[in-house]
Amino acid sequence: MKKILSAAIALLFVFMAVAPAPAVAQDEDLVPINIELPKPMFIGTPTPTKIEKLEKPREKARPPFLAPKGTENVALGKPVMASDDLPVIGELEMITDGDKEASDGSYVELGPFEQWVMVDLEGMYNIYAVVMWHFHKSPRVYKDVVLQVAKDADFTQGVVTLFNNDLDNSLGLGKGEDWHYVETNEGRLVDAKGVTGRYVRSYSNGNTANDLNHWIELAVYGKPAN
Repeated sequence: MKKILSAAIALLFVFMAVAPAPAVAQDEDLVPINIELPKPMFIGTPTPTKIEKLEKPREKARPPFLAPKGTENVALGKPVMASDDLPVIGELEMITDGDKEASDGSYVELGPFEQWVMVDLEGMYNIYAVVMWHFHKSPRVYKDVVLQVAKDADFTQGVVTLFNNDLDNSLGLGKGEDWHYVETNEGRLVDAKGVTGRYVRSYSNGNTANDLNHWIELAVYGKPAN
């Protein structure tokens, strides 16, 4: 009798391990996040030459990105810091002001070569997506784009790299595997998969038009962490 009971209990544990979860689908609460796009400044996306691992432009609009209900741009109006605290053009607070247009007066120009910007969300958030707009007045590719999230401003705690196309590790943050892309009015959406953090930092290292670095908007879509 004991052997039969033990076998039954063992079978129960096996069933619990492999049986599918009850049909309380988590994605029932997922809704498209509201990303307001600026007007396009050019038609088509001419491909810059001599760029390794460059993805082909999409022929259709980007599909909606689903996230938990209540997800919003938690970077809006939040403080911005940068490696270049005296931009050549614009002010750092423009990077989180909600203006995604590419016209003059809507973008920030930082110095040449390696630069970074960092947004302090002023609290811990579960982050589901980050959208970056560098410059979309003309088609260009920004080099060595690295996007990271951390729990502290020094990026020593809970650091997660969400995007990295620094193929030769010139920034010293690790060799990237992501592809280069042409800037458009859609910005670059990166799936953050609900990572928890407070600080969002993004690097770039010049572009195919010049050695300068530009930012229009850095949007972070998330919800307060429990």
